[in-house]
This record gives sequence, structure tokens and C-alpha cells, in this order.
Amino acid sequence: MSQPFPGPHGAPVSGRVPVLRIGEVLLVTLQGDLHDSTAQQLQDDLAETIVRSGATGVIIDISGVEIVDSFLGRVLAEIAGQTGLLAARTVLVGMRPAVAITLVELGLTLPGVHTALSTEVAMELLRQQAPSSRFGGLRQESQ
Repeated sequence: MSQPFPGPHGAPVSGRVPVLRIGEVLLVTLQGDLHDSTAQQLQDDLAETIVRSGATGVIIDISGVEIVDSFLGRVLAEIAGQTGLLAARTVLVGMRPAVAITLVELGLTLPGVHTALSTEVAMELLRQQAPSSRFGGLRQESQ
């Protein structure tokens, strides 16, 4: 069951990018343009939610993004870096071919960002590579 990220007083906050929690994973869906203040608020909300909830993964769905520029690329890379420092992994889903081409043309490699073709595949990727603890160790599968 997913739960929306509550604001300071417990109610969902309008004017922000919604952050939904699905188990130990946070799901963010970007639609259209991401402005400076919204991007900063998203980064802050994700960091706070990871720390408060102990989430081990973040999925960012960009299927609603038509055009990507260097600003959005930088924001995605910063989110991945930030979540990585908080012992969570970031997976980008829903990338359109034109967006992928633009990112390559801009020279944006998005370090720390993993990609998947769908949210389901991203969830499986995060399950397979989930940290065994909040202290960073990877879970070893029994053989």
C-alpha cells in the first residue's frame, strides 16, 4: 500500500512533487517542467523521508517529462548522490528515447542513477540489491 509523504502537520502538501512510500521504496513521478524551487523542495523532501522512514530505494518516474535539459539532469544526479549518501539507491524509469538521446548529447551520464524500463523492473532491481542494514552492507543471497 502506498502512502503520500505528509507535510509538517501530517497532511499532504500541495505545490510539491508527491513522494509516495511503497514498503521500503519511495516513488516520485515527475510531470512537465521542474522549477528551481520545486527541485530543491523535492531534494529536501526525499532526504527527510529517507531518514525518517528508513527507505532503501527511490524510483523516479520521468515518463511525463517531454524535454530534459542540463538543469534536470543535474537535479537527477544530485538526488542520486544524496540518496546514496543516505544508504538508498535511485532508479530512473520511464525514460523516452528522445530524453535518452538528449542526455547523451548534453554529456550527462547521471552517475549513481540506475535505469529500468518500468516501475516493476525497478522494484525488482531494488529488492535484489537492497542493503542488509542502514549501515551500508549489501545483503548476500544464500546459495
